[in-house]
Amino acid sequence: MLQPMPERRSAGDQPSTDSRARPDLILALGRVLHANGESTDDTVAAAERLAAHLGLRARVIPRWGELQLESGEDGHVLLSVGAEPTGVDMDRVASALQIVQQVAGGRMALPAAMQSIEAISRAPPLPTWLFTLAAAGGAAALSVIFGVAHARTVALIAASAGLGAVLRRTLARATPNPLLQPLCAALIAGVIGALAVRYDLSSSLRLVAVCPCMILVPGPHFLNAMMDLARVRVPLGCSRLNYAGLIVVVISVGLLLALSALGVSLPVDPEGRSIPLWADVIAAGVAAAAYGVFFSTPLRMLVWPVAVGMLAHGLRWWTLSGGAGPSTGAFVACLFVGLILAPVARRWHMPFAAIGFASVVSMIPGVFLFRMASGLLEIGRSSHVSAELVGATVADGMTALQIILAMSFGLILPKLAIDRWVKP
Repeated sequence: MLQPMPERRSAGDQPSTDSRARPDLILALGRVLHANGESTDDTVAAAERLAAHLGLRARVIPRWGELQLESGEDGHVLLSVGAEPTGVDMDRVASALQIVQQVAGGRMALPAAMQSIEAISRAPPLPTWLFTLAAAGGAAALSVIFGVAHARTVALIAASAGLGAVLRRTLARATPNPLLQPLCAALIAGVIGALAVRYDLSSSLRLVAVCPCMILVPGPHFLNAMMDLARVRVPLGCSRLNYAGLIVVVISVGLLLALSALGVSLPVDPEGRSIPLWADVIAAGVAAAAYGVFFSTPLRMLVWPVAVGMLAHGLRWWTLSGGAGPSTGAFVACLFVGLILAPVARRWHMPFAAIGFASVVSMIPGVFLFRMASGLLEIGRSSHVSAELVGATVADGMTALQIILAMSFGLILPKLAIDRWVKP
């Protein structure tokens, strides 16, 4: 609910309906963008572009849990609105940006625009069957990328992820707590993964347990956090990073608790497996499509993350085969995605978060984060800690950090350059 802040006006001065309707519309737009995964830069730019078309000199200040509209002349706070950036729904983002274009082109009046924004904010999520299919397909694709060779194992991973997706949707209808859903889905993945180990359906990589959990890792929140920090929006960036990290902790707790309860461990440093280029590229396309569906990306935009994501994964595969490390491969791939999709998003008025994040989020190092958590658990409950265990745990954590930083810089640098030098 929009909340008016104290304004400097005389006691008899009453605002007109139009003067209040314009700030309300600007903040309603900003709330939809901010709460559904749009990057902060693009949220601020869209809101301020709408303000300029409505004849207001104002700027939007985003914070965790709140948006403020300030006067562009004296910095006085006009209005504030609650908005927690915990969701990812790119269909809502794209629809809200179309409202800006229609208002700017004189094709939509203020009352109709406000009604449309309110309808967008209440738009239902994806159907459960489609969400479940995306979860199963994404987990199966990640298992192929990480080297699963047997069809029955891939099918088991898909079934585990699909079951977790159904449970998440059920819990979403019962409680608004955003942490309970990944916790319970990770518990299911851990139980199925442990049973797979018992019946020799999983290797030392424990991918039956890990892959369904990897699709739960909040990649867009990590990337948005790093983009905010790059813009020196430190409080908001740290809040996003804390939220994403909390979700990873919850996933790790669920996964490791289920594995430990059934007497199965998650090795800290198992050797990975290489796969052919064609398999990596095809699986990357499936994963990008699955993540695009997760993010409710409009179908007309989905071709971009699928096509560019496949090319980026092929470039990453080629970089790794040349002897480069995983962080270098991630940087090269994400830089390619940023160079291609940042101008595409600008040219065709598409949210960069919708097409850019889905292209690369399968590279988020969830497996290293889970291995690090497993190592920390082993260190905490062992009276004799080996140097090998400590070294492997630190190495997993540092690898995860390096990959996240490499991905962030690869995506951010082209976008910052285009935002600075290319006029909207």
